[in-house]
Amino acid sequence: MDTAERYRRFAEREARGHSPSYEELAGAIARDDRLTALIDRLPEPRRQPNLLLGAARFLGGPTGDPAAFRPWLLDHWDEVRAVVLERRTQTNEPGRCAVLLPLLAALPQPLALIEVGASAGLCLYPDRYRYSYDGRTAFGPDGGPVTLDCRTAGPVPLPARPPAVAWRAGTDLNPLDVGDGGDVHWLECLVWPEQTHRLRRLRDAVRVARAEPPHLVRGDLNETVRDLVASAPAGATPVVFHSAVLAYLPPGAREAFAETMRTLPAHWISNESPGALPSVAGRLPRPAPADRVSFVLALDERPVAFTGPHGQSLEWLET
Repeated sequence: MDTAERYRRFAEREARGHSPSYEELAGAIARDDRLTALIDRLPEPRRQPNLLLGAARFLGGPTGDPAAFRPWLLDHWDEVRAVVLERRTQTNEPGRCAVLLPLLAALPQPLALIEVGASAGLCLYPDRYRYSYDGRTAFGPDGGPVTLDCRTAGPVPLPARPPAVAWRAGTDLNPLDVGDGGDVHWLECLVWPEQTHRLRRLRDAVRVARAEPPHLVRGDLNETVRDLVASAPAGATPVVFHSAVLAYLPPGAREAFAETMRTLPAHWISNESPGALPSVAGRLPRPAPADRVSFVLALDERPVAFTGPHGQSLEWLET
């Protein structure tokens, strides 16, 4: 799709109902030929609304005011472009642990967790967070600073407790450092305006990670995942997982990763857009909901649920 359509879809299908500021701003960009022409000068993978708007927020741009945003972006285009080219869309949403939890808790314990596309590694701590499903009493470590809320539908096999984690590691092309103020500020700028609950949750999750900084390896997932699985300690169940990662890879790299995962002695949990893994999409018992953006949660390429992109909902499939 062209840039105008990309921003229009973002406004109408993703931001609507979640961030009025981003809905209004992305819609205004879609209608502005000069701004879309500027964005078209960026490499195609760098034209994403989340990346551009996050870069503007990183630089202090008026993303809450479309009228002020247009002249600001024109005046500051070189700085915005530099951030867009340097940074990546690395939304490190710990809330996604709430949709991963039923699968993680059902595997043989303890686990050796390996996250690809780990960003700052905040999803490597499912055992340190508390969970509340459908408003029920939260469970998890006493005194944990992070409580993840999630709505459910269908026969979700909710666990009684978080999983036991013996080891955790991740890989990313550009791992972010929870001890680096600039990296943490970038993570905060990727949280949409008005979503103050997500911002508080992110900051609390950063505190958890800083207490035990994650082991993150810089590199391409196809080149690093084998070594990480081989490094898992004996007696722990290796689990490779990822959320909202494969859509950023070209189809050939996705298929190469899938082939790699089929040969590794590890369970594979994917939480991706419906078309990111054809082997998963082809086994869906019904299409993804058309009225909202949903991911497909799968274990070893077997789809089990539709999930909200930020872990806010979990709709279990009848299989």
